[in-house]
Amino acid sequence: MVKLIHVTPQAGHKLRLEYDDGTIGTVDVSAWIGKGVFTALSDASVFEAVTVGEHGEVRWSDDLELCADALYLQMTGKSAEELFPNLRAHADA
Repeated sequence: MVKLIHVTPQAGHKLRLEYDDGTIGTVDVSAWIGKGVFTALSDASVFEAVTVGEHGEVRWSDDLELCADALYLQMTGKSAEELFPNLRAHADA
């Protein structure tokens, strides 16, 4: 399992993500800005306050975070079974 080690806000509501396996890439989250809980990210100072949370999540606040694993899958095009090999074992059982 990979772990998110660094997140950097980028222009255009993009996030540059770095993982402990050496994977580095950018994810565009602009489609979510202004919708539901993501309304707060319309404020540039809020968006730029992004951090890696205590549990490895992309985090802005207690109420606003994204799953780093889901973003990794989106970035790399890998399947959940590739990232979590035990899923395959449970599916085969």
